[in-house]
Amino acid sequence: MSVPTSLFAALGVAPELLLALTEAGYTVPTPVQTAVIPAVLFGKDVLGIAPTGTGKTVGYVVPILQRILEERWLLPDRHVPVLVLVPTRELAVQVEEVIRSMAAKLPDRIHTMAAHGGVSINPQMIGMHGVNILVATPGRLLDLIEHKAVHLAHVRLLVLDEADRMLDLGFKEEMDRVLALLPRKRQNLLFSATLSHTVNDMTRSVLHKPEVVQVEVGHQEVVLIQQRAFRVSPERKGPYLRHLITTREMDQVLVFTSSSHSADHVADKLRKHGIDARATHGKKSDHARKEALAAFKTGKLRVLVTTDLLARGIDIAFLPYVINYELPRSPKDFIHRIGRTGRAEHPGEAFTLVTPEDQPHFKVIQKKMGQWLTLESTDDEVLVG
Repeated sequence: MSVPTSLFAALGVAPELLLALTEAGYTVPTPVQTAVIPAVLFGKDVLGIAPTGTGKTVGYVVPILQRILEERWLLPDRHVPVLVLVPTRELAVQVEEVIRSMAAKLPDRIHTMAAHGGVSINPQMIGMHGVNILVATPGRLLDLIEHKAVHLAHVRLLVLDEADRMLDLGFKEEMDRVLALLPRKRQNLLFSATLSHTVNDMTRSVLHKPEVVQVEVGHQEVVLIQQRAFRVSPERKGPYLRHLITTREMDQVLVFTSSSHSADHVADKLRKHGIDARATHGKKSDHARKEALAAFKTGKLRVLVTTDLLARGIDIAFLPYVINYELPRSPKDFIHRIGRTGRAEHPGEAFTLVTPEDQPHFKVIQKKMGQWLTLESTDDEVLVG
């Protein structure tokens, strides 16, 4: 088999996976991938402190697939060798898609499944036969265990992806219950965008002499993002959002709100003014969320309005625009929001609407981000759209 030249080869990646990487457009490994791939191949524990968009998913998926290929972990049925825990169903689906893409050229079939709430558990119970890599949210995983659909006694490799987000969402008790069911001897990979006290506690209890990989949160990504902030009164916020989308001819824009109710309201207003928009958030059905995201990714939907719950689960390679219609509570969530654009060396634009009441909080966000923006006046602009 002819294998394309790749810098990934120097990291020890197998020929079949090199081909999958090249076909997926990966030619130069990111700093995270350069550090993580060899560490996983050598069987080391890894602590990765890196924001989304740094290539961490490919960084751990590729060496895990290679380990399965080389070591051929044969276990009793319904005993999974690799478990990936994630905070949201969107991230579960996204990670599974990466696994399928990277495994497409392998000589042996890799059976992977995303297990999450929001859908019937029965198909997931049936689908657990012969699973090599299970990607799951903590709650649904415990449901499957309770139904004896899956067993964790022989897990060889555990991945905690976005551990900080899982802890922020209140999954600590569920994560502790899962960890108690795992064998003591295993390899562990823990990834987090931040290193809080709770994440520190988790790393101490889970990891053993880990390889530490750290990327400055937001630094590399923010450089590629052209940011602008606009001072706008509450009553002009909706019209100004439509004005931005219309006058700048935005064909694909992700709009962030602070709540599910607000996301629905903003999407409804946009549609009433002739702008194709849909809302997606935790209160939508699994089918509706997948359908909206698929339409947005393929360019069939112009505007997707969402919340911080989904900020890390939306992965689009070349998204040109992000608009903060409302500010998030946390500065790190702001970085994750705007980090949906300006990825893979492609510049992007992020716009933030700031009301007078928002200004003190926006100053805190800018200070944490290490980047100060001029708050542009919108009072003299004639709004269209």
